[in-house]
Amino acid sequence: MINAAFFLPHTAISMKGMIKMIIREHKEHFICISQADHAHLSGEILKHLDAVYFEHTPYQDSVIYAAYQHDIGWDMFDRQPFWNDKINQPYSFTDFPVIPKIVLYTHGINKVQENDSYAALLCSEHYKRFLADSSLPEAKAFVHEETKRQERLISTLNDFDNENFVADYTLLQFSDLLSLFICMHEAGSTDQDLHPFFKEGLSLSNNASALPSAYSISWADKETISMKPFPFSSAVPITLKYKNIPKIMIQQQGLMDAYKHASGLSETYRIQPGE
Repeated sequence: MINAAFFLPHTAISMKGMIKMIIREHKEHFICISQADHAHLSGEILKHLDAVYFEHTPYQDSVIYAAYQHDIGWDMFDRQPFWNDKINQPYSFTDFPVIPKIVLYTHGINKVQENDSYAALLCSEHYKRFLADSSLPEAKAFVHEETKRQERLISTLNDFDNENFVADYTLLQFSDLLSLFICMHEAGSTDQDLHPFFKEGLSLSNNASALPSAYSISWADKETISMKPFPFSSAVPITLKYKNIPKIMIQQQGLMDAYKHASGLSETYRIQPGE
C-alpha cells in the first residue's frame, strides 16, 4: 500500500477533483476546456521540466505519460457536455455528480493501465485522494478497490520504491496545478482577478520531490506567464485548446449540438522566469 503521508492541500484536491469540463463564463458565451486538453498541458509541462527533477526516478517516461493521460476517463463525456439546469451553465466545478465521476475515474485508470502500469498507479493515487474523505458508500468502495489495484500493480514492479513514487506523484500534482492555473484564467489576468486558490501563488504541501515547494506566478501580459522560481531549463511554449460556445447557440440548439458544431480554437502562451 502506498504511503499517504505526503499530500496536496485539501483545497487543491477538492478543487481538481470536482472539475468535469473547465468553464469560464462570459456575458455572451462560455469558454469550454476539455479535461483532455487540460491534461495535455500537464504533459507538456512535465515534458519541458528541467531534467534534474527526474534524476530520482527510473520511470520518467511513465510520469510524463500519466500527466498526459490522467484525465482520459473524461474524454467521452467532454465530447457531449451536460447542462446544469439548476445554475444554467454546463456542469463544471462542485456540481458534477460524484457517482458518475467514479465510473469515469475507474474507466480512465483502466485505460492508462492498458499501456503503462506505473502511470496507472500514479493516476489511481491521484483519483483515490479526491474521494478519500467522502462518506458516500460508492466513494468508499472506489477507494477500497483502488487500494487493492495499487497493491496488485506494485507487486508487478520489481524496482518499485515508495519514496520515489511519492516524489513522482508530486511531479504529477505540480503539472496538474500549473495547467489549472493556465486553464482557469483569462490570458493577461491581473493578480486581483486570479482564482482564490492562486492568490498566494502555487504551492506544493509536503513536497517529496526536488521541486521547489512554492512559486510566485502571474500573467505578465496576454501571452506570457511569469514564474519564480523557474523549474524549467528554458522558456516553455504552451498551446491551450478550447471552444467558444455562444449562449444564443445553446438556446437555439441545446448545449450538446452547440458544443459539437463549435470550432476548435487555440491560444499559445509562454512560461518564462519571473523577475
